[in-house]
Amino acid sequence: MTGIEISTPEERVILLGVSVTDADGAKQSLDELEELAKTAGAVTVGKMLQNREQIHPGTYIGRGKIEEVKQMAYALEADAVICDDELSPAQLHNLQQELDMKVLDRTLIILDIFAARASTSEGKIQVELAQLKYRQARLVGLRNSLSRLGGGIGTRGPGEKKLEMDRRLIKDRIAQLNRELSEVKRHREVTRSRRMRQQTPVAAIVGYTNAGKSTLLNTLTGSQVMEEDKLFATLDPTTRVLELPSGQEMLLTDTVGFIRKLPHHLIDAFRSTLEEAKYADIILHVVDASNPQAEQQMAVVYETLENLGVSGKTVITLFNKQDKTLTGETLRDSRADRVIPVSAKYGSRLEELKAVLEEILNERNVLIERLYSYSDAGLIQLIRRHGQLLQEEYRADGIYVRAYVPMEIYGAVSP
Repeated sequence: MTGIEISTPEERVILLGVSVTDADGAKQSLDELEELAKTAGAVTVGKMLQNREQIHPGTYIGRGKIEEVKQMAYALEADAVICDDELSPAQLHNLQQELDMKVLDRTLIILDIFAARASTSEGKIQVELAQLKYRQARLVGLRNSLSRLGGGIGTRGPGEKKLEMDRRLIKDRIAQLNRELSEVKRHREVTRSRRMRQQTPVAAIVGYTNAGKSTLLNTLTGSQVMEEDKLFATLDPTTRVLELPSGQEMLLTDTVGFIRKLPHHLIDAFRSTLEEAKYADIILHVVDASNPQAEQQMAVVYETLENLGVSGKTVITLFNKQDKTLTGETLRDSRADRVIPVSAKYGSRLEELKAVLEEILNERNVLIERLYSYSDAGLIQLIRRHGQLLQEEYRADGIYVRAYVPMEIYGAVSP
C-alpha cells in the first residue's frame, strides 16, 4: 500500500495598501509585503493600492475600494486579504465585517514568520510575548475571524492556543514571559560584561533582512549559521570569534534583520537582542547592493539603530552581493566611516575588511616597546590575544616586545 501525502494548500491572498504621500514608497512596501506573504506560505493573487489623503480610520480603505476588493476576491477565489499597515482593532473588525473574509495585517504576517522561525528558548519567549501583546487588543476580532475561517497564516506558533484565553489569563501570561525574558536579559548582560572584562572587541553585524549578514559571518569565521535567501532567516543572535591577520581576536555578532514598518511589539520584545549593536565597538552594516531599494533599506536600518539609541559607533558599510550587482551601479553611504564593496558568498574583498578592522582597532591602541623578563612571559600571551604583536625578540636578558595594545590592558602589561 502506498503512502498518501497530504499537503496544506497555499492560502490565496490579496494585498491592500494605502498611499498617503509617497506613491513609489507605498508600491515598494506592497512588493515587500508580497515577499513576506510568500515567506509565510501564501500566494499573492492580487494587489490593490489606494491613494488617499489619510488612511481611513474605520476600515483602512474607502467604501468604493471595499466593493472592488469584494469583486476581486470573488473573481480570484482569494482566501484572505493582507493590509500593508498595522490595523487598529476597529479597522480589523470593520473590514472583516465588510468583506466577510479573513483579514490580516503586515504586523501579524511578520509575527507569524517569527513564530515559524524561532528556535531557541529566548526567541520563542520573545515571539510569544510580541504575539500576545498584539492579540490582547484584538482578541474579539481575531476570534471571530479564525473561528469562521479556520487556521492558516497568522495562527501558528505559541500564540495559537492563547486565542481562547480571556484577557486576564493573557495578562498573566505576559507577566510570566516578561519575568522569563528579564532572566534571559540578565544572563545576556552577564555574558556581555564578561566579554568587556576580557577586553575582546565586538563588531555587530546589522542590516536589512536578507542582506547577507549570516553569509558574511559564516565566510569570515568558518561557522555554520543557517543562511537562506528568505526574509528573517536569522532570529537568534549568534556570536563567533574572528581571528585577524595579526592574530588579534574579535567577536562578530549576527543580529535580527530590520524591515520597514517593523512592529513596535517586536522591537520591544527583541530589544535585548537588538541592543547587541548598542554595546558593540564597531557596526558592520551589510547592504544588499543588488536590491533596487538599497538606499531606502539603508535609511530604515539607520532609523532603527537611532530608535535603539545606537550612536557614536564606528560604522563600516559593506555593499554586499557584488556578484549580482550590475556594472556601473554606485551606492554611497555618507553616514559610514568606511565603505567596502564585497561579496560575502564568494569572499570577495573580505581580506580588505579584516585589514580595515585591524586598522580601526589599532587606532584605539597604544604602541608599547618593552623588555619583559622570562618570568613575565605570560603577559605576552595577553598582548597576543588582545593586541597586535609587531615584534617579539628573545634576548639573553629577556623578551623584547613591540606591540599595539588596547588602553584597557595597558596597565596590566606594563609591570
